[in-house]
Amino acid sequence: MVELPLVICDVQRGGPSTGLPTKTEQADLLQAVFGRNSEAPMPVLACATPSDAFDTAIEACRIAVQYMTPVIVLSDGYIANGSEPWRLPHESELQPFPVRFLEQAQPGGFLPYGRDERRARPWVKPGTPQLEHRIGGLEKAHLTGNISYDPENHEFMVRMRHEKVQGIRDSIPTPKVLGPEHGELLVLGWGSTYGAIASAVESCMRERKARGRAAPAPHLAAAERSGADLPALQGRAGARDEPGADGALAAQ
Repeated sequence: MVELPLVICDVQRGGPSTGLPTKTEQADLLQAVFGRNSEAPMPVLACATPSDAFDTAIEACRIAVQYMTPVIVLSDGYIANGSEPWRLPHESELQPFPVRFLEQAQPGGFLPYGRDERRARPWVKPGTPQLEHRIGGLEKAHLTGNISYDPENHEFMVRMRHEKVQGIRDSIPTPKVLGPEHGELLVLGWGSTYGAIASAVESCMRERKARGRAAPAPHLAAAERSGADLPALQGRAGARDEPGADGALAAQ
């Protein structure tokens, strides 16, 4: 409702409650994706390896800043307690996503819930002259940001927030694929299951090499979505292989 950037890191463990504090479990996915009252979609990302956590955190910040929305990052005890060799990238290698603060009102007055091409509302530093506005958990009127109980406005704002989050999918690349382009079996995974799935798929590739069969296995970095071309990946399962295809197909 407030539509401000926020990144929430959820390092999952066995539950519920205190549960299994030293054991790993990917049990918070549905809570992260759907665990809010009413209709309030939110981007949810998941890191696949300890080194991938670095890139995932940056990606979460990019989405939060560019789309003015909270973002949840799912990790788990397996990744949090794990380690691997990893080269820290230089700052110049990272794709920038500069913050754009609104510093003066548009002609005709400030509209705190006017939106840009990403459907993100403007971000204003507290105390900026002539840009004072309300924030909070009560529904806001489109454009003006005034408190509104109008049912038509509420439906419009719910749909607008949904469209904004769905639009994030177009900025996330389709998962990279390991193996041939087509196969008989599609394996989808997310989070720290990447290592186990990749190993299983590689074993499948070796076993099926002589038979020329494949098992696609894209690994999703973004829950509920992994690129606008995900249906195309799904369509690869069951398709005929080209002669000489050697095994399974996996992706991160």
